Amino acid sequence: MGAAAVLLRAALRRSRPAAAALLLPRTLPSSKVPLPPPPIGRALPLLPRLPFPAGFGYSSLAEESDLPSRTKGKSTRRSPMKQSRVDFTKVDAALLPTIILVGRPNVGKSALFNRLIRRREALVYNTPGDHVTRDIREGIAKLGDLRFRVLDSAGLETAATSGSILARTADMTGNVLARSQFAIFLIDVRDGLQPLDLEVGQWLRKHASGIRTIVAMNKSESLDEHGVLTSAAGEAHRLGFGDPVAISAETGLGMAELYEILRPVFEEYMFQLPNNGLNQDDPTSETEAAEGDESKLPLQLAIVGRPNVGKSTLLNTLLQENRVLVGPESGLTRDSIRAQFQFDNRSVYLVDTAGWMERSGKEKGPASLSVVQSRKNLMRAHIVALVLDAEKIAKSKSSMNHPEVVIARQAIEEGRGLVVVVNKMDLLRENQRLLDKVLEAVPKEIQTVIPQVTGIPVVFVSALEGRGRIAVMHQVIETYEKWCFRLSTSRLNRWLRKVMSRHSWKDSATQPKVKYFTQVKARPPTFVAFLSGKTQLSDTDIRFLTKSLKEDFNIGGIPIRILQRSIPRKASVKTNIKKRGSGIIRMKTDKRTEVSEPTQS
Repeated sequence: MGAAAVLLRAALRRSRPAAAALLLPRTLPSSKVPLPPPPIGRALPLLPRLPFPAGFGYSSLAEESDLPSRTKGKSTRRSPMKQSRVDFTKVDAALLPTIILVGRPNVGKSALFNRLIRRREALVYNTPGDHVTRDIREGIAKLGDLRFRVLDSAGLETAATSGSILARTADMTGNVLARSQFAIFLIDVRDGLQPLDLEVGQWLRKHASGIRTIVAMNKSESLDEHGVLTSAAGEAHRLGFGDPVAISAETGLGMAELYEILRPVFEEYMFQLPNNGLNQDDPTSETEAAEGDESKLPLQLAIVGRPNVGKSTLLNTLLQENRVLVGPESGLTRDSIRAQFQFDNRSVYLVDTAGWMERSGKEKGPASLSVVQSRKNLMRAHIVALVLDAEKIAKSKSSMNHPEVVIARQAIEEGRGLVVVVNKMDLLRENQRLLDKVLEAVPKEIQTVIPQVTGIPVVFVSALEGRGRIAVMHQVIETYEKWCFRLSTSRLNRWLRKVMSRHSWKDSATQPKVKYFTQVKARPPTFVAFLSGKTQLSDTDIRFLTKSLKEDFNIGGIPIRILQRSIPRKASVKTNIKKRGSGIIRMKTDKRTEVSEPTQS
């Protein structure tokens, strides 16, 4: 019986009903009458009629064969997800629908933000008694074929005292609601509906009455669908924003359901815009036009410095809006906030980083993540704006301490443009002696700390009063254009002949011969000197060429790299090649055999 069952199962898997039918005429346990064999080609009967116990997997196969229209493919094949009628990839970024993520602290807003933009930009840390996110973070979300702008906000606490950090973050969130069309109200389904959730719901109805709000029950990956989730959904109806959706920002659960909710409301919003919000111009025209001139590409500017030197105030001044949280408290900024604005028809991306501190190894929680994130943003930037505190410079013996020196040197070593911004100059307005000291000491010390780059621009501003905003941006753009500077090979070689003629060589016999000089890349400008032979340019020669490039082409204040390549000399073709060895060379003639010893070299 066991062998017959194995043979029958193999025949069924190989779709051979004729071979399987030969094994069927057996006597059933419940009846003494043998069954006639089924005709060749007919489907086999169901598993309960077989004389051996179930468990071989035959039942499902037989059911799929006998009832294709009733059962086949229904349990395994899902209906395809509907696609949007609007091509959001062709919509101008400024016209995309905007969603703000709101909720009480520690419900997973930043985790959902990272899930939607498909990058880990926002800091995520489990701190029930603290607030990790304090500023408004913006990004372009991608959910299926949907594209929209998403804003990550700080946790709301309606009972915060006036003037506190929580009250200021709530006011900032209320101001951002004015430029949002939709909101996702997150609650923690594992904790259930809390009284603070009800207060946040009342706050939303008061400040965002015209915004479509969707309730999302986050952290539902470990809960069953029919038990706890059903009761939690009933509780979520008390908020008064309709049916909730169960999601998990950490694992991606429920993103398809969220897509089905957002797709129709986004389509309705886009159809109300002129031309459906589509960009009539070619979206690649700006990029193609800037390919020939790299200085017209978007600029990445990172604002770095020690804590409490006015970096966030400078960013608000440049944007001319209260985008990030500012105050007298040190270390307010934790996330690296990215913002975009236009200056002189140029796209500029600003990144406000957390205070740069020395890594002592004792950082814990969000502080340790902020230090790592600040260093990453320094590597991604094109231009680095190092902010100094004028008041501390006036009271100390040096203009830059160790963390600021590390920032400046690391920016130059990574090939980034550097602009030094001395903030809080308004505090020295009444003391002319200290003011003159700062104006004179900062440029000298920067040149001493970074001797390899001359002419680093220094701007003196007062971000609190808004003074120096235009000067900072002009210096940033000028440095960026130098950073993207390119020279043709013919122009460089004409310049090289003039430069080499005025350079005083110690020994003309050992003078390296530069065959030609070319620029291989910009951002930063990188040149290659091709030399004949194995003689290399000394460090003095490299410094001389670098200084001449900066002076003759006005590209000072940025790092310049000069590489060397040797061109091997062509082997001269000679007939008298010396042969070394101890063998005997035999030369045969028609007269006699002559033996000669090899010439010793």
